[in-house]
Amino acid sequence: MKADGPPWLKFSIRVDPFSLFSHSSYTLLSNMADQAYGTQSDAYAAENDLHRRTSKKSQPALSEDGGVVAADELLQAMGYKSELVRNRSTFQVAFMSFVMASVPYGLSTTLYYPVVNGGPVNIIWGWVLVSLIILCVAASLGEITSVYPTAGGVYYQSFMLSPQHYRKIVSWICGWAFVVGNITITLAVNFGTASFLAACINVFESEPGVGIFAAEAYQVWLIFFGITILCNLVSALGNRWLPILDTFAIYWTFAGVIALIVCILAIAKEGRRNARYVFGEFDTSNSGWPAGWSFFVGLLHAAYATSSTGMIISMCEEVQKPATQVPKAMVGTIVLNMIMGIVFLIPLLFVFPDQAMLAALASGQPVPTIVKSAIGNSGGAFALFIPLLVLGIICGIGCTTAASRCTWAFARDGAIPGFQWWSKVNAKLDVPLNAMMLSMVVQLLLGLIYFGSTAAFNAFSGVGVITLTLSYAVPIIASVMDGRKQIKEGSFYLGALGAFCNWVAILWSLLVIPLFCMPTYLPITVATMNYASVVFAGFVAIATGWYFIWGKKNYQGPPTQADAVLEARRASIVSHPDNKF
Repeated sequence: MKADGPPWLKFSIRVDPFSLFSHSSYTLLSNMADQAYGTQSDAYAAENDLHRRTSKKSQPALSEDGGVVAADELLQAMGYKSELVRNRSTFQVAFMSFVMASVPYGLSTTLYYPVVNGGPVNIIWGWVLVSLIILCVAASLGEITSVYPTAGGVYYQSFMLSPQHYRKIVSWICGWAFVVGNITITLAVNFGTASFLAACINVFESEPGVGIFAAEAYQVWLIFFGITILCNLVSALGNRWLPILDTFAIYWTFAGVIALIVCILAIAKEGRRNARYVFGEFDTSNSGWPAGWSFFVGLLHAAYATSSTGMIISMCEEVQKPATQVPKAMVGTIVLNMIMGIVFLIPLLFVFPDQAMLAALASGQPVPTIVKSAIGNSGGAFALFIPLLVLGIICGIGCTTAASRCTWAFARDGAIPGFQWWSKVNAKLDVPLNAMMLSMVVQLLLGLIYFGSTAAFNAFSGVGVITLTLSYAVPIIASVMDGRKQIKEGSFYLGALGAFCNWVAILWSLLVIPLFCMPTYLPITVATMNYASVVFAGFVAIATGWYFIWGKKNYQGPPTQADAVLEARRASIVSHPDNKF
């Protein structure tokens, strides 16, 4: 019986594919990477216990066949050394993916967009539509990740899939989009938690319609500052316990959502809407946009909550079997998130107050007002917000972790100024601490935009969605242009279904970039302008300019360029029977 794969990869099923390469072959590949890219030497790795390490408390009982050692050898064949702890199982990486989406929290902090642009139809059917589209994006990325499972994620994949003459600039732009997307979406999560907390506090009123908390710009920014510092501290100092925190978040989310929906439906102080309103009401009178375009602008709500889909790829070098576990986690999480979102949103719509009143809220946070209206009690309403607030913090920790990994991975290939500093891993903490601090500082500085625009959160979330969507699209487009040849050898190959998903993902990307640069409503003022377009244009200009100033001469891309090395890498990825999807 012969193993599946390209003709040049066929061999007896009894042969371990990793036995095709001797220890000296891997050493040669490692040395090539060291000489070309200045990665840490074997002596340094041994001294600091960096190579092929796993968490002592979670040491997996796996053989080389599909296990941790095989994953490290695969990584080494792609030109990198294993420097991070592989302490996550399939469920744990799926839980982290779920946490980074944090659907009830994500849908709560951005509900303002569909409230203004369409109401219930935009909220429910927009969520279902975007979830199905993102499922196609996840499937497309899953196929590619099963062949190229590295922390570089879409950046590395773009390099390997693109034509040789263009791969450097393609991977450069994709990498910068991925890094900027990770950082800005993390910023949006933490800033969203700050503004949501301020709105939750104001369910307590000093007089009717006046909350007890002024929520001045400097106050909201200071809350955001504290949340950002907290998330970075937990991510840096508690790395070994993060899988446990992600698991806790799953149970916490379900318990919190059940408590919330039961209470608001059972009490419903202001009465309940009928099903026709919940599933069929479409009111665009608050947006100023034409009805069809208004619906699409309102999709930022759902797009934001699902934008973290590909961020989990950055955790590939901390997963025991990344080629199979990460693709399954990405796709499975989208399905779970879609169901969770429907379960969360429908009860809110049954107790939905006046839409125009919600659209006029100065806080831009309708959920606290909806819940308080249904409960009729400030204390009870605030108690129901606690699960969402805690989930927001955990989401921020997950996004902080992923953002630090993608920044570190891009820096180790020399693409970020000062890469020698940002590409270091703290051996004691098992995290790329320098890269994490870089990400944190950038977030805090960008957060200052809030002092000049009350629509800053709109810009943060918009830029995060746009840049991440762009970074996801690049390897998918490259794969399609290559005829999907390279992904056929992966363990998550979906055949014709995968090709369909690719085109859905590409068309979605073409829509998202201009769409989420649009203001939420008309008319536009300096304060309500969506500055996502400005930030995005600035990113493109800086990334492109820096490439021609410095990158074109100095940037070489990932350390796998020679045909012989590419062939070695592909052979090392041949799937084991127990790893098949």
